[in-house]
Amino acid sequence: MIWVLMLKPLPGGALTANTQMLRDNNLMDKYPEVVAAMKEVVEKGGFGTSVTPVSQFYFQQAFNNVMFGKWKKIAEGYGKMVLGYFGKTPCQPDDEVVKIAHEQLGLEPTTETVVDLNDKDPNKGLAVAQKRLEEAGLEVNDENLFISAACKEKGILFLQGKGTIGVRKNEKSAEPKESAGNDTNGYTVTVNGKKYAVALEGDKATVNGKLYDFSVKEGIEAKANVGGEGTPVKAALPGNVLKVLVSEGDNISEGDVIAVVEAMKMETEIKSPVSGTVKSVEIEVGNKVQNGQVLVTIG
Repeated sequence: MIWVLMLKPLPGGALTANTQMLRDNNLMDKYPEVVAAMKEVVEKGGFGTSVTPVSQFYFQQAFNNVMFGKWKKIAEGYGKMVLGYFGKTPCQPDDEVVKIAHEQLGLEPTTETVVDLNDKDPNKGLAVAQKRLEEAGLEVNDENLFISAACKEKGILFLQGKGTIGVRKNEKSAEPKESAGNDTNGYTVTVNGKKYAVALEGDKATVNGKLYDFSVKEGIEAKANVGGEGTPVKAALPGNVLKVLVSEGDNISEGDVIAVVEAMKMETEIKSPVSGTVKSVEIEVGNKVQNGQVLVTIG
């Protein structure tokens, strides 16, 4: 694979997309720091071509360096790039960064061709894509196979109608009004002074233009968390829940992955900080979580 060296750290399109990600996740205050971190990330990454997806790798790593400390968390795409899994970069990546990527991702540096690597990957191919569809109870056809293979869990969520739509102007058009008017299925819900436009249809609720599954049942089934009991595992960043790997009552060990959250186009594993029993699970696949929100409580 031949890489094209570009002198600009980010093309305008990718810069705009990354700015949008920061804005959507209420992290625009970090923008100057992320931009400042880009220079070192590009240099130590081997000066790979700064167009999608590599521009995203650079941004993700710069973002991680700002949020978690320099090289404390290697973005998967960036780490695979410096390790050679997308071909040889124009310049040799920094040896220390390569070592850190190897340790964090558990991957050896390679000079093997990308085609050969993909052919040997058991997580890629039509058989895996078909199995993913079948486990989700979705129709197996050419279109769905393509979506499952290309987008994996995010593709399954999309096919299930749980994907998120990042169209800001649609959200704006759905601003709540003072009255729901003659729409018998429409409500204006005010929480802490903020108004939400809510429309209900079957088991779907549209809240400010976004679609959610919902159900209402008499009686209170959810168990309240008693203050001071258990260790809450919180989201470090806003994002979308792609996987929930534990259930209430499960016994887990420190370091076990309990969920996977997508934030800033990165899939982040949420690991348990302690060993114990899962007391409560506060999230479901497809949920959008906020920074600091409790995901799971470990007793």
